[in-house]
Amino acid sequence: MALSKLQRRTRIKRRIRKIISGTPTKPRLSVYRSNKEIYAQLVDDVNGVTLASVSSRDKEIKADTKVEAAAAVGKTIAEKAVKAGVETIAFDRNGYLYHGRVKVLADAARESGLKF
Repeated sequence: MALSKLQRRTRIKRRIRKIISGTPTKPRLSVYRSNKEIYAQLVDDVNGVTLASVSSRDKEIKADTKVEAAAAVGKTIAEKAVKAGVETIAFDRNGYLYHGRVKVLADAARESGLKF
């Protein structure tokens, strides 16, 4: 029997998280994508702390389409990371394909000064 979408994403997510972990100097940029919104947060897994978080639901994010919202979230999370003194991150796509809104968010974060 084939896996459901959620089971498949959970399996991929576990495989990714075995390898990727955030540290205070190189936190993990975790992305969550729902049908309407997109969320990103910088996580220090060693201390169990979220350093910064941004979502497309925030008041400062103004966008007409979901792709524009993802780009705005990527740019904002990069600005918050640079302000917090973070230059390099480990990108955690959270089981989603590196395609569409996830890719747009990552590209916008790169353009705003983050190194993956």
